[in-house]
Amino acid sequence: MHISAKADYATRALLELASDPGRPLSCEAIASSQEIPFRFLKSVVGELRRAGLVRSRRGCEGGYWLGRPAEEIALLDVVRAVDGELITLRGAPLGGLEYPGPAAGLPGVWRQVESDASAVLGGLTLAALLPAGARAQPSAVGAA
Repeated sequence: MHISAKADYATRALLELASDPGRPLSCEAIASSQEIPFRFLKSVVGELRRAGLVRSRRGCEGGYWLGRPAEEIALLDVVRAVDGELITLRGAPLGGLEYPGPAAGLPGVWRQVESDASAVLGGLTLAALLPAGARAQPSAVGAA
């Protein structure tokens, strides 16, 4: 299996945003903190924005925030936002894959791998990946 640099960088950027959801971060700050090439991160963040996983605002008070709460963003959402299909075979989805003769059972194995990976990634949210105490509690922000 191959995990793309885009998926890794996208997840790391989102975790950086999730660690302090009350304030925006610039791409420069995320790239520096996570040691991600800035130009590559800019394009990845653009894909995350189009998928609704981040939102942005220009200007002095601008930057990037999570598009929805960290508890509602699964790793599967991130991978699909930047890579499309979770697993492909020679660039094609596994859905209609069929082999003749002795290899007839192999497509089922590939589909099971895809299903299992989807279950793992779909069951892990950004919030679950944050170290204990790393995320500011939304209920504490602005509380009197």
